[in-house]
Amino acid sequence: MPRTEPRYDYIIVGAGSAGCVLANRLSADGTNKVLLLESGGSDRSIFIQMPAALAYPMNTKRWNWGYHSEPEPHLNNRRLHCPRGKGLGGSSSINGLVYVRGNPLDFEHWEEAGARGWGYAQVLPYFKRAETRKEGGNAYRGGSGPLSTTYGTLDNPLHQAWMDAAVEAGYELTEDYNGFRQEGFGRMDMTVRDGERCSSAKAHLYEAMKRPNLTVIQHALASRILFEGKRAVGIAYERGGKTHEVRAGKEVILSGGPINSVQLLKLSGIGPAEELRALGLPVLADRPGVGANLQDHLEFYFQMACTQPITLFGHANLVGKAKVGTEWMLHRTGLGASNHFESCGFIRSRAGIQYPDIQYHFFPMAIDYDGSSLASEHGFQAHVGSMRSKSRGTVTLRSADPREHPVIRFNYMSHPDDWTEMRACVRLTREIFQQPAFAPFRGREMQPGADCVTDEQIDEFLRERLESALHPSCTCKMGAIDDPMAVVDPELKVIGVAGLRVIDSSVMPRITTGNLNAPSIMIGEKGADHVLGKGMLPPANEPYYVNPNWETSQR
Repeated sequence: MPRTEPRYDYIIVGAGSAGCVLANRLSADGTNKVLLLESGGSDRSIFIQMPAALAYPMNTKRWNWGYHSEPEPHLNNRRLHCPRGKGLGGSSSINGLVYVRGNPLDFEHWEEAGARGWGYAQVLPYFKRAETRKEGGNAYRGGSGPLSTTYGTLDNPLHQAWMDAAVEAGYELTEDYNGFRQEGFGRMDMTVRDGERCSSAKAHLYEAMKRPNLTVIQHALASRILFEGKRAVGIAYERGGKTHEVRAGKEVILSGGPINSVQLLKLSGIGPAEELRALGLPVLADRPGVGANLQDHLEFYFQMACTQPITLFGHANLVGKAKVGTEWMLHRTGLGASNHFESCGFIRSRAGIQYPDIQYHFFPMAIDYDGSSLASEHGFQAHVGSMRSKSRGTVTLRSADPREHPVIRFNYMSHPDDWTEMRACVRLTREIFQQPAFAPFRGREMQPGADCVTDEQIDEFLRERLESALHPSCTCKMGAIDDPMAVVDPELKVIGVAGLRVIDSSVMPRITTGNLNAPSIMIGEKGADHVLGKGMLPPANEPYYVNPNWETSQR
């Protein structure tokens, strides 16, 4: 028989980007008894805390669920890696430390799609509340929040060449893509504090764990939501070979992310009735949207050889790594204190696109993001990909066993517009790298290669080389309660049952323009106020940039 443990007010499943925020905010005044369940363990490791070591935790079973997609029919039937964080901090402990809030029009679209109260004016105060920007707060940026953001040093001259080349190509710079103007090229924010990764765990959980009213149980695999009738009253979880049950007096909150939250909902009888019945699972609420609407960003690496020995390749040998590691461990400074994604760009792929649909991360080395392919010479690269793919995928159960990974089908590049946008990514990036600013550094085009020019050649390159940018989302989308495909309402309550919410990146109606850690944390911040019923922060009606010539001009 499972053991019944003490009652809590709130049970949160998943100590990731949003879950850590919730654990902090819901326990802050000391009146609520909060339980946070996490299937992984500690994040206290130099490999997580050192920003430059980001590829290591992303590819380590201890901290990564190790998901893969099913064979993708439009990408030569390749199975793509889909890492998800496992452990305190979740994916914020294994990601690339890039801080991108998204474009204001992303959130305007959310509201139009039925997520009432999630427009830009409503979410901006929560982005600000979450953040302490090293350069200080302003109308757009936070100056006193738990999450630390900073810019890199831009010491490597290739970053300046990248921005200069963009201007030469006819683009403009932006002082702050997380502020008034996203469109343009400039410095890239990273979640780093005093030379260390500032995960959601470091920002929200470390101090909160000292409170007597917050309990954190690690290595606890949630297997089922407990219901009385249609009201969620607790969680069953497995730990150390034993099954436990814990009860929540107020609410159960799922913050497992776009894969795990879907799996737990379905295992508990909430999802498409036909899928659940086929696995012998009871149907508590027939919600066809659970596990549908799966979205992600795809990207490839546009790589150039470098004619000067100034790239990070010079530090990629054992002696170089030892020097970098020693300086970081002694002082938390030097190359180890940066993710090296210190400059970036957001552009539109063609005229008629209202706001950026292409994102760049510039990197002063030629290497695969996950470290799987070692650099072989001095080079530099732009990670480039489209932001609003029209392809949609699914997350479905493989079995009724909570330990078995679900079936992930992204259905990448299944819409013809995706190919148009990705071809533009190749051609527009090549144009930037051919500008005079790169003349002192520019060697041969390593990838895609100078002979990759026709649509057919580009498409073949893309089929073989496109990779996930690691931003799965949108599988429990937020919408109006009469939307048959919505899973949660605008207060993040699961439609069709009581006492249950989902608060993580799965509730996005549509993926945002950029990396997902920042909006996931914002969802946790705003979601906490919905749970507490304390009223929302006042809207911030700040202006934002839309290119006045977007209908007729690409730049």
